[in-house]
Amino acid sequence: MLNRHLLTYLPVYAAQILVGFGSVVVFTRVLSPEDYGRYTLVLAGALLTQTLVFTWLDAAVARHHARATARGRLGGHLATAFSLYGALAVLSLVVFGGAIALAPISTELKTVCAFALVSQVLRSAIMIALETRRAEGEAVRFALLESFILGSGFGLGVVFIMAGGMGPAGPFAGMALACLVAILIDIPVLLSKAKHDRAGPRRAVRFFAYGAPVAVSLVFEHLLSTGDRFVIAALLGEASTGAYAAGYGITDRSLNIIFIWLGMTAGPLAIKAFEHEGAEAARAVLRQAAGLMGLIAIPAATGIALLSEPFARLLIADSLAGAAAPIMPLIALGAMLNGFMTYVFHESFVIGRRPKVMAGLMAGSAALNLALNLALIPMLGLIGAALATVLSYAIALVACVVMGRGVFRLSLPLDDWVKAATASVIMAAALMALPVPEAAFAHLAFHVPVGVLVYAVVALTLDVAGCRSVFVMPAMRRLQWRGA
Repeated sequence: MLNRHLLTYLPVYAAQILVGFGSVVVFTRVLSPEDYGRYTLVLAGALLTQTLVFTWLDAAVARHHARATARGRLGGHLATAFSLYGALAVLSLVVFGGAIALAPISTELKTVCAFALVSQVLRSAIMIALETRRAEGEAVRFALLESFILGSGFGLGVVFIMAGGMGPAGPFAGMALACLVAILIDIPVLLSKAKHDRAGPRRAVRFFAYGAPVAVSLVFEHLLSTGDRFVIAALLGEASTGAYAAGYGITDRSLNIIFIWLGMTAGPLAIKAFEHEGAEAARAVLRQAAGLMGLIAIPAATGIALLSEPFARLLIADSLAGAAAPIMPLIALGAMLNGFMTYVFHESFVIGRRPKVMAGLMAGSAALNLALNLALIPMLGLIGAALATVLSYAIALVACVVMGRGVFRLSLPLDDWVKAATASVIMAAALMALPVPEAAFAHLAFHVPVGVLVYAVVALTLDVAGCRSVFVMPAMRRLQWRGA
């Protein structure tokens, strides 16, 4: 079941990769370094606001969907979710809209913040629909809807910047319009199923009791990954923030997509398995997903670290590439640690219904990250910020492993992770032995295929995560059967 869902969700995460790369490639070129830095700061603040206000509801909708369906209470479940969203949306627009209007900032920056607020409020509405579709197993509908939002939002953002002259407000305006269209397409279908019942108030309390600690955890996790940008802006300026965000975006997005694809696909399946079949079934789903994460993410992080300089020169504007390239190897390591922490070890707290423990761990990690940034950035500049991120993620990962064992013990594919690391080391040795072309495109065009080929041969030989016995051999037998 997991493999089928992974294939169905693949177009969504391919779209996320294209949009993630495209936003760096395009926005660093059509915006000045200062404007790009300003855009990334507002984006970080907007995502933090959305996480704080709305994510607890998304988490509760996803976690309680299977039980509501099994008990025949899906209508009440949806009615409670949309009622809560409506109240949160109005409150957000009034409170944060008023704060933006009264803030002592320029009119241009107020416009950027206003569009960012509207885009996040609309995005939160469609997230309820997306989480519902995913929980119901409607993978195709989810994939089509999310791919449309990502692609059209990015395209409209580029149009608003280049043709509309909106500057850093353009990407937020594009995403707002894309989300509005998606809402008009999908939300009415879910609203037709919603039916208010007497359990609404009690259900709302349960939603908040479960979702609030998750949201707090994600707020601190968000601060852990983006809070350093505010410190960089204060100490080094907005242009340095843009360079850091560009290098971080290329690297972190490349690896994060892998973990999101596997983790967000396996998570609902694991919850459903836990509710209907028990703990061992949930462990089996998560073990398979964790093995696949190691198979793909470990070599990806290794390759990005080795090829960070040509990646930066090819994908990032010249005005930012020189400062972005040196931080990318450290960001690759940090992104890999974060991915395993968030999409493997956090599942112990999600399935075990102990989100408060997860929130406490993330709060401590965010505070540590802030302290390390304040200590290291003045001494090491952007390298100090990247090093602070790696150290914070490493300590948080160790804490999650230790604390999670007492909540819900996972079955970890340690042998597959060791095999993937071994294959990645061999791949790295092969790449380091190759000649280095001067042009960035030639460098990548030569080294990337060789690295993929070497890793594939070693991984198949070692059968990492069953890539030979589970995937390749059955596929070959099916082809032989069809040929016969």
